[in-house]
Amino acid sequence: MKIRRPVAALPALLAVTIVTACASPTTGAASDTTAPDAGNSAGHGEIAGAAEVAEAPLALLSVDRDGGVGMLDLASDESVDLGRIPLAGGAAPTALASDGRYGFVSTGDGLQIIDSGRWSWHHGDHFHFYLAEPRIIGDVPGEGPATVSTGPLSTAGTTGVFFAGSGEAVLLDNEALADGEIVELFRIDTGANDGVVAPLGSGAAVAADDRIDILDASGATAGSSEPCVAASGAVTTTVGLVVGCADGAVLATVDDAQASFERIPYPGDVTAERATTLDGRKGRTAVAGAAGDDGFWLLDARERAWEFVATDAALVHVSAVDDEAEHVVGVDRDGRVHVHSAEGVVVTDPVVTGAVGSLTVDARRAYLNDPEEGVVIEIDFADAGRVARVLSTPTHPWLMAEVGR
Repeated sequence: MKIRRPVAALPALLAVTIVTACASPTTGAASDTTAPDAGNSAGHGEIAGAAEVAEAPLALLSVDRDGGVGMLDLASDESVDLGRIPLAGGAAPTALASDGRYGFVSTGDGLQIIDSGRWSWHHGDHFHFYLAEPRIIGDVPGEGPATVSTGPLSTAGTTGVFFAGSGEAVLLDNEALADGEIVELFRIDTGANDGVVAPLGSGAAVAADDRIDILDASGATAGSSEPCVAASGAVTTTVGLVVGCADGAVLATVDDAQASFERIPYPGDVTAERATTLDGRKGRTAVAGAAGDDGFWLLDARERAWEFVATDAALVHVSAVDDEAEHVVGVDRDGRVHVHSAEGVVVTDPVVTGAVGSLTVDARRAYLNDPEEGVVIEIDFADAGRVARVLSTPTHPWLMAEVGR
């Protein structure tokens, strides 16, 4: 692996100090009771210029085909136009990933990063919520489709980006991102066409060439390798980092700076296709992924167990809410919402008219963008998949993500 460490920086725009008092648990709409350990990270997630607020400042980040960026506050319905990101050759952006604060937009020549200025800090048994000025930070150059893997905290730790066109694995510094700077801790040429690089401890797990390597923040080898054929899909849970493999998943954890692996194979009595993507509510233990045309896989990282759930239609997206009612929300190719829970299964009439966009879930709602109609559908999954609102975003929601989580 070849390593290079270019550093691109933009000037920080904020310079006001806020209070750092530790708040008691809140009962806001998006508050979770299970949260990843913040470890020794100082400051409870605040940055200069941010204001601590009582509830999660939830909003929808939208990006149109021309790169126009906007944000809609889900509580006040106030909207803001954040400007426009540059696009290679005028081609439409292809994907939008988010850690609940930043928007990572895939373009023809790399990744554009947007700071929504909204985030939640998971602090053991409670949360801190923050508001700051939103802004477009800048770009991470790269070739081909970008796979983004995020950690539990937006102002600490790292974010991983794998560029399929060049086989480069890039690790970004989240503390620098919080200050409006793009700092690459390492950039590694893996020589592979597919892979993932995901935050793990103070470094990263890089999955390529049918194995997972543990690297420190400088890109040096920091532990043993683990086999993982055709790695695809990586998500951070409260238990550890889950990396999808052809035969199941690998759970990577760190204890006293030492990384360890645990294999979670698919059950041998199920012949369904593997899950190539895994998704779930941030800061939880369960994730889900579509299993071809037959249903979905549900992984409980704490129990180290997979469950296959058959569906009557192929799901385009599926995400685990991981709540007391065991909700899993999916959407099929016809735009119907599927809600699975401990009480049974509900399948709605189509709520999307054309091509299905993205799906995101929080503690109370699911959001599905309809790129053809130019709206976002808010789903009350606990109420039989009821359409709670049809939302108009300030820019056409060609791509959409929920922020403030």
